[in-house]
Amino acid sequence: MRQLPLILCAAATISLAACSRSQQASASSESAAISQIESIPAADQTKYGDARKIKNWQNPYLVIRTDSIGLMDLANNEEHHIKPDEIAQALAKLPSSSWPYGRVIAVEEPRPPASPIDVAAVRKNRAILAGTLEGMHVLIDWIPAP
Repeated sequence: MRQLPLILCAAATISLAACSRSQQASASSESAAISQIESIPAADQTKYGDARKIKNWQNPYLVIRTDSIGLMDLANNEEHHIKPDEIAQALAKLPSSSWPYGRVIAVEEPRPPASPIDVAAVRKNRAILAGTLEGMHVLIDWIPAP
C-alpha cells in the first residue's frame, strides 16, 4: 500500500515527460514546415494577376469549412480536409512546383453558414488559417464564396 503513491508519482512523471517530448517534436516539425514555406520566393502579382479566376489558379487553393480547411488538389479535382493547426505541415509537403506565383494562396470564403454554431466554427477556422499564413509571410488572395 505504501508503494502505491510512489508508483502513481512515477507514472505521472513518465507521462509528463512523454507529453513534453511530443510537444517539442511537434513544435520542431512546425518550425521546419514554416522555414520551408518561407524559402519559397515572395508572391509575384505579375504572374497571377490574370489568373484570378479559380479555374486558372495554379498555386495552392484552400476552402474554409466548418470542421476543417479544404486543400484543393486542382489537378485531380480532389479536396483534402486538414485540421487548421496542421496547415503549415500540409503546405510544406507540397512540391515547389506547386508555387509558380510565389508565396500566395487563394482562400475561398465559405457561404454563410446556416446555424450560429457553424458561423462561430467558420470564424475560428478563418482566424487560425489567416494567422498561420500571415505568420509564414504567405499572401492571401481572398476569393468570395461561389
